[in-house]
Amino acid sequence: MGKLKITNNIRRLRFDADEMTQKHLAEQVGVTRQTIVAIENAKYSPTLELAILISRVFDKPLEEVFDITDAQ
Repeated sequence: MGKLKITNNIRRLRFDADEMTQKHLAEQVGVTRQTIVAIENAKYSPTLELAILISRVFDKPLEEVFDITDAQ
């Protein structure tokens, strides 16, 4: 099995949630704003626990927040 690429819809979900700031999301899930920036820009893959926490903030299934594909 090859390497996986994780993309996300966090930026759109934040916008849809009354333009939630990265800082506000970070505070809700217990990380720094820089961590949220890195996740949004696909520079960092969150742990499963953090991914679940983020999906709960938006009240969305994990698959609607994150997408996992085979990297090419």
